[in-house]
Amino acid sequence: MSDPQTWVAATYDGLADLLAAAPAETWNAPSLCENWQVRHVIAHVTMPARLTPQQFGAEMAAAGGDFTVLSDTVAERDASLPLADQLDVLRSRRLHDWQPPGGGAAGALSHAVIHSLDVTIALGRPAVAPAQAVVAVLDQLAAANGAFFGVDLTGVRLEAIDTDWSWGSGDTVRADSGPLVALLSGRTLPDNRALQHVER
Repeated sequence: MSDPQTWVAATYDGLADLLAAAPAETWNAPSLCENWQVRHVIAHVTMPARLTPQQFGAEMAAAGGDFTVLSDTVAERDASLPLADQLDVLRSRRLHDWQPPGGGAAGALSHAVIHSLDVTIALGRPAVAPAQAVVAVLDQLAAANGAFFGVDLTGVRLEAIDTDWSWGSGDTVRADSGPLVALLSGRTLPDNRALQHVER
């Protein structure tokens, strides 16, 4: 399986299966996304399958053109949707086929993998994304040298302990592939490890 869009579908299906089998209170557990519970992450990743382009445009206008404000607003509002509806959207073909404007299949994959890890790592569960997909996103994030999420990789070497993936040179950070993706995405791991952010 090497098609990124197929990996996207597998990731969302795996996330839906995990949450469908978990107690309802799992949706209220904190995620790796700052100030977001699991339910907020799911509301965020399913947003493209719920909003038409016209609705998205209206939301963006209401947010003053600030995508972060839009994301927080929609996640807070839609986190209260029925859990069964959220699971249905996670499994929907519309979500599985969605690609972010200008991001293509690679952008869709990174969105699915990173946010699925926001949930699974926080819950202490194995990754639901295919292992090849996680490594593909690692490659994307490392190739950008931390620019996507503003992390400073100067003097840092990253080594995955569950694959033969590595990148950079300097002080070594070792973790499974999923936690490395989270670190490169600017997250703080449950053990409080984080990469330095670029000073702006």
